[in-house]
Amino acid sequence: MSPRRVTLADVAKIAGVSPTTASLVLSGRGRELRISQDVEQRVLKAAAELQYRPNIVSVGLRTGTTRTIGFVSDTIATSRLAGDMIKGALEAARERGFMLFIGETEGDPELERLLLQAMHDRQVDGLILAAMYTRTIRVPKGMGAAPAVLLNALPKQRSPLPSVLPDEVEAGRRAARVLLDAGHREGIHLIGAGPGRRDLPRGGGVAAVERLIGIREVFGEAGVKVAGAHVCADWQPEYGLAATRALLEGGRPRALICFNDRVALGAYQALDDFGLKVPGDVSVVSFDDHPIAAWMRPKLTTVALPHYELGRKAVDVLFAEMGRDGDDAVGEGAAREGEVHRVPMPVRLRESVAAAAP
Repeated sequence: MSPRRVTLADVAKIAGVSPTTASLVLSGRGRELRISQDVEQRVLKAAAELQYRPNIVSVGLRTGTTRTIGFVSDTIATSRLAGDMIKGALEAARERGFMLFIGETEGDPELERLLLQAMHDRQVDGLILAAMYTRTIRVPKGMGAAPAVLLNALPKQRSPLPSVLPDEVEAGRRAARVLLDAGHREGIHLIGAGPGRRDLPRGGGVAAVERLIGIREVFGEAGVKVAGAHVCADWQPEYGLAATRALLEGGRPRALICFNDRVALGAYQALDDFGLKVPGDVSVVSFDDHPIAAWMRPKLTTVALPHYELGRKAVDVLFAEMGRDGDDAVGEGAAREGEVHRVPMPVRLRESVAAAAP
């Protein structure tokens, strides 16, 4: 049989005071209401000896806050790649004295509806609705019952909810600059999407469009023309392999921009099949900083998805929406309706880019 929970009445009895007096002391209002220091110390000592913990539900009913945040995602919790989003959110919430309730929908709209309802039933103070990959979503009706933030997602319809996203446009710019800084101006091919904004993988995707925008912008400003592009039906190694083989059958590139690290893995295999070395013959730059990027040989230069920082930023934006800072005071500069917050994507310079041949 589980031990009985220690109650406020137990603390009051040991301290020799009324439950009301014990409650006032433990809520930090003893001095304000002129409760003597001796009584205050007796209550605090009794609470410590009994290992008293306040009933969160009753505190929530009294104060209007449960100090909890709901985090509902599609497949983030079970993904090694994006799990750091949850870690970042957990740590940012814990620093403010809040707990994170995590639920996963596996992409099922009905399960999503039920999870959101469960979060509201538990009176969470705020909600984060997160996606594994950056995409547009239909905001569920249940999102309006508490302050909320979209993480790695943009609303398809007009919505007052703020969004937190990786800065994919700047990531595209940074990938292009890596090659320009190495002197590459000719023979640059895109593997995964492009050359036009409508040349996208199956299902399109925010990342593909925005990475293309950034790449085209930087190359356009530098007067560099992309030599070619190969759309991959899906950003997986086998499609990167097939696309790069098709390219190599028509000639030798000088540099590749692969639209993610899995595509780059396939490109590496195709280059090796044709007897070409990275980076001596062909430079390669990619996106995401998947764990395979550091395992590949040579190690892959890539623009990293900032999963941990995205999770932390989502909590920061949510607290602005909730109108509080870490001390429950009204926050300054609360997030504007529908605002999009971009988190920088850093370049991981490794071994796959070499100076262009003269």
